Amino acid sequence: MKLARRLQAIKPSATLALNARAKALAASGKDVVVLAAGEPDFDTPEFVKQAAIDALRSGFTKYTATAGMPELREAVCRKLEKDNGLKYAPDQVVVTAGGKQSLYNCFQALLDEGDEVIIFAPYWVSYPDMVHLAGGTPVIVPTREEDGYAPDPAAIKKALTPRTRAIVLNSPANPTGAVYSRATLEGIADAVRGHDCILVTDDMYEKLLYTQEPFLNIGNVAPDLVPRLLVSNGLSKSYAMTGWRLGYAAGPKALISGMQLVQDQSTSNASSITQKAALAALNGPTDTITAMVNEYRERRDLFVAGLNAIPGIRCRLPEGAFYAMADVRGLMGKSYKGKPLTDSLQMSEALLNDFLVAAVPGDPFGAPGYIRMSFVTSREVLQKGLTRLRDFVAALG
Repeated sequence: MKLARRLQAIKPSATLALNARAKALAASGKDVVVLAAGEPDFDTPEFVKQAAIDALRSGFTKYTATAGMPELREAVCRKLEKDNGLKYAPDQVVVTAGGKQSLYNCFQALLDEGDEVIIFAPYWVSYPDMVHLAGGTPVIVPTREEDGYAPDPAAIKKALTPRTRAIVLNSPANPTGAVYSRATLEGIADAVRGHDCILVTDDMYEKLLYTQEPFLNIGNVAPDLVPRLLVSNGLSKSYAMTGWRLGYAAGPKALISGMQLVQDQSTSNASSITQKAALAALNGPTDTITAMVNEYRERRDLFVAGLNAIPGIRCRLPEGAFYAMADVRGLMGKSYKGKPLTDSLQMSEALLNDFLVAAVPGDPFGAPGYIRMSFVTSREVLQKGLTRLRDFVAALG
């Protein structure tokens, strides 16, 4: 069957594919250490689940407005003003089926064929492919680990062209866990002033922060850029609601209207029941988030220290999110089963097939020579993963 040409540039999600393989192995009885997951291992808070149960029992099972319940959009506005110092009206907010949909709808509404979107590497695997699906061209700007993965303003200026329609910012970042400082955000702002591109900021990991400094959005350090700022966020990570599929975006009214139009003709509204749960989450207590962040901080410290104790592996301490981006270039060139180890894809395959460790190769993130591992699992499992990683390294010739 002949499919659309635009699909030729699209690759399956490496994280979802590896997760599926790991789950299949586990279902067959294998003792798999899954370090590929991008979702909290905490449960959704009980008060959030109760709100969904109440919605079901009250018959709140019909369509809502495409952009979301008015009271939920109002709650999003209150959250953005209280937590982020950003003021939006409800008609500048659209509620989506997960944060991913808000970004997808943004690119569909914003891009024409050949329009460019600047993306910083390492990047979340879906950014470039969502741009491709909208007919756009991803322009990849590398960042360096030794700079804390902070984008270089000079590199941004060099990448900007008359066709640049957007720049994607992600802090705390997937896959690196990097958090942009005030100085970094000011440098980005200085680089884009004078250009009319949209700033798309993916704040999904905003609450998973291990630094003393509070979270900053670029709108906080550059208020003059807020009129062309799109904030994408959701409840998947902060409230352990990955399967509930609830995200939102806030931004310029014209862009939000375009995103709603895309959603009108694709999915319509996010689940009515999930919206009621999200309303409870945004209006409710945050102690579950605090407990989760404290636990993840301790797991991060344990896991990263263990990685750095393995010869040939080096890992920077992430300031946010829940991923360890390990530099495994020190292992490249060694042999495994009589064959030279040449890239992180090969290493990831060997770890899963022979050591039952699911770790995502860095190549799909634009980071060859690295592997991404999530520490959202028990300390016992993390220790087991470290033991198997040491066994793999010991098996190299």
